[in-house]
Amino acid sequence: MRPDLAALPPRYLRTKEAAVFLGLSSRTLEKHRTYGTGPAYRKLGGRVVYAVDDLTAWADSGAVTSTSDPRSSVLPAKRHQPAPVARRAR
Repeated sequence: MRPDLAALPPRYLRTKEAAVFLGLSSRTLEKHRTYGTGPAYRKLGGRVVYAVDDLTAWADSGAVTSTSDPRSSVLPAKRHQPAPVARRAR
């Protein structure tokens, strides 16, 4: 017997639905994707989709309990300096 697909919760969300889920604008989520600071995503054909579990994990990585806590791992949606590359000795 096959499960009723309409009764299953969505496993993947498109950018617009993912942004609503996170409380962000679609454009902010697109910027996060461009800069590599956002949640993991998948390309299915030409479509970008986000797993609900990945969105939740990304949002949870920014959890803090006080303003004195160290900066969370969720970065703003902007370009960041790449980490310096170690040079090999010759």
